[in-house]
Amino acid sequence: MAQNLSGYHRALDLFEGLVAGVSRDGWDAASPCAGWTARDVAGHVTGGQHLVRALAAGEPAPDVSRDPSRFVPGDVLMSWRTARKECAAALTQDALDALIPFGALGDLPLADYLEAYILEPLVHAWDLAQATGQPSHLDPDLVHHAFATAQVVSAPLRANGRLGPPLAPPNGATEQTRLLAFLGRRTA
Repeated sequence: MAQNLSGYHRALDLFEGLVAGVSRDGWDAASPCAGWTARDVAGHVTGGQHLVRALAAGEPAPDVSRDPSRFVPGDVLMSWRTARKECAAALTQDALDALIPFGALGDLPLADYLEAYILEPLVHAWDLAQATGQPSHLDPDLVHHAFATAQVVSAPLRANGRLGPPLAPPNGATEQTRLLAFLGRRTA
C-alpha cells in the first residue's frame, strides 16, 4: 500500500529552505527554545531525521534533545541534507508499515507516526526563522494538521517538562499564532 507522506515532505522542505537561508554567522543566534541557539534547533530537527531512520531500521533511537548541535557539526545545511537523504532511503514500504511504539497511544505504523511528526519540523522551522530573522509564515494546511497533532501529544510532553504551558493567543489570532501559543511560543 503506497503511503502519502506529502505533508511530511513539505514540512521538511520548509525547514530545509530556512536552514539554507541562515547566514554563516547566524548559527549562534538565540532561538525561542530556551537555552538553544539556531544551531541547536537545526541539530534537533536533523537529529530527528536520524531518529526516524533508526525507527525505520528497528534500531535504538538517539536522544535528539540532548546536545542537539552534535548532529550538525561544521556545515549545517550539508549535515541536514545528508541526514535527510539517509532517512529517506530507509523509508521503504516495509519500514513504513512496521509498527513502532508511540507512547500512551500504543504501537502504530511508522507512516502514521510520520504524519504526526510534521509538528516537529514545522514548529522548529518557525523557531529557526525567529532566531535568524527570516520570514516565519508557515503552510496553513500543515499548521492545521500540526495543531490537531499537538492537542493529542501535548499532555505527556508537558508532564515530562519537554513542552511549556500554553499561552493565551490574542483575540482574532490566526491558526498559526494559536498553534504557537498552544506550544508556549510568544509571537510578536
